Amino acid sequence: MESAITAQLVSAVPTHPGVYIMKDAGSVVLYVGKAANLRSRLRSYFGSPVELSLKLSEMMPRVAEFEYIVTDSEAEALLLENNLIKRHKPRFNIRLKDDKNYPYIKISLNESFPRLDVTRKVIDDGGRYFGPFASAKSMRQTMALLKRLFPYRSCTKKITGKDPRPCLEYHIHRCVAPCVGLVDEKEYNQVIQQVIMFLEGKHDTVLRQLNGAMREASDALQFERAATLRDQVRAIERVAQEQKVVSLVRKDQDVVAVAQGDDEAWVEVFFIRRGLLIGRDHFIMEGAGSEPPERVIGEFVKQYYPTASHVPAEILLQHEPADRPALEHLTRQLRGKPVVFKVPVRGERKRLIDLVSKNAHEGLEMRRAKWLADREKVSAALEEVQEQLSLPELPARIEIYDISNIQGTSAVGSMVVFENGKPKPSAYRRFKIRTVSGSDDYAMMQEVLRRRFGKLGRNADGGAAASVSGDGNDRGWGIVPNLVLIDGGRGHLNAALEVLLGLGLAALPLASIAKREEEVYIPDMADPIALPRNSQGLYLMQRMRDEAHRFAITYHRQVRSKRGTRSVLDDVSGIGPRRKKALIRRFGSVQGIRDAATDELAAVAGMTRSLAERVKLTL
Repeated sequence: MESAITAQLVSAVPTHPGVYIMKDAGSVVLYVGKAANLRSRLRSYFGSPVELSLKLSEMMPRVAEFEYIVTDSEAEALLLENNLIKRHKPRFNIRLKDDKNYPYIKISLNESFPRLDVTRKVIDDGGRYFGPFASAKSMRQTMALLKRLFPYRSCTKKITGKDPRPCLEYHIHRCVAPCVGLVDEKEYNQVIQQVIMFLEGKHDTVLRQLNGAMREASDALQFERAATLRDQVRAIERVAQEQKVVSLVRKDQDVVAVAQGDDEAWVEVFFIRRGLLIGRDHFIMEGAGSEPPERVIGEFVKQYYPTASHVPAEILLQHEPADRPALEHLTRQLRGKPVVFKVPVRGERKRLIDLVSKNAHEGLEMRRAKWLADREKVSAALEEVQEQLSLPELPARIEIYDISNIQGTSAVGSMVVFENGKPKPSAYRRFKIRTVSGSDDYAMMQEVLRRRFGKLGRNADGGAAASVSGDGNDRGWGIVPNLVLIDGGRGHLNAALEVLLGLGLAALPLASIAKREEEVYIPDMADPIALPRNSQGLYLMQRMRDEAHRFAITYHRQVRSKRGTRSVLDDVSGIGPRRKKALIRRFGSVQGIRDAATDELAAVAGMTRSLAERVKLTL
């Protein structure tokens, strides 16, 4: 295909730094890049194809248009490029996989008595964030370790120091009980500062403080407190001893190495603080299989460090990164001090790189082996489902539906999607039941299916439905599943079949799976299909059914919770959605609002004393 982009069009591009965006004929973003000189960079794309990588050479015939955004500097262009890659996830870019899902540990320093919490969103709210962690498992392990070592509070209650008694956490030495006034704000924040220093790898400083406090307690004949501090010191010393001394260089370092597979790369990072390995993690870079390792390393640095909680003084890299000057400028801006990039070829630092590289290759091999094993198992399960349910083709997309309600109240429906045997959360949908009153599960299921398949039905000819093109607002409704699976028995199946027949979708494969007996029903058979208990196909359908049930229950609880809150607070004249939200955020629950003093209620943003008195009177 000959490009519609001419040399004259490229010549009109300015020579400033900025970001360029390549799009196809449907305005889908294919690639985002940055340049110190936009015109020069774009000329390289539309000039001789031999100058481009294999991947970009494959992209260029698809490019129908480009856009560009001028920036004040190359460093600004680097940040903008990173944000656009995250937003659009272009097919031909190297991308840090699913970074929006990476968890952080947040310390709420904006509170008088800070808490530790888990979040997946970093905002400028005065809190201190540590992460990102590549998995929820590694984050949970860190949280469990911190709770074992430091007696900070884990509750969400408002701390007044006037509670009548402390909770169990105090009695097992897991909290210093600010709730009953056993410590003041200053003393409690010393604990929080020790948590921060521990996460920063400053174990020696923490131990020095605790040993000093232990001696003071002993001198003051506070033997119980001294014993508690002694146990805490010993626990931290054990953790410190378990952390391997991996570097004779006593400074903060991140060590980064990469192993590349067919279409992705495994990036391994060791976090070294003052010579101690305090943690390690790995990240997956998508679309990186055929790219030069210099580009993969450069893209990782560019996409990881703007979201990292800490940028060390020295970053050891396995390969010389592409755009090194711009990356050094970026990390210097993020840290507020110079950051040294080193690509060692000998000595202590090279030994570290080799160690991390070995772990990267082993991690990639384990991922590949697990993927092959999972793929074989899932393929066998899908083939069994196809055979047992007499499906015309392999069920690559399965949609599963469930209803949740309590005696007809707060009724909701759920739709979860599995593609190639794996859940696809981005395609999940929730339904609040609108037309059915009472406990009629069948009618509720029918409402959900009509709302889901109404558009397909209007486009069907009475036989098999064809996929219809989305208009940007169809929420994926134009996609035809290979199987519709209902959580329920024969009655639920018949109710669903009635809807599909009414919509002209008789050819859409349909089945149901009942709880307890784990029986599977299909429309053309009076008796349930007898699947062996060790059947991989049955196990897959059970997983799908359970996921739909979990999703429905979660939404049902949310709706019920909002309904409960609304039924009480809506009785208070002058309390609208914003004030309700502010009150709940401040006091945690309706009970917390009920327990609060009038002055405390009046101090909440948007509240007045007269409104506070009205709330107290009503509740």
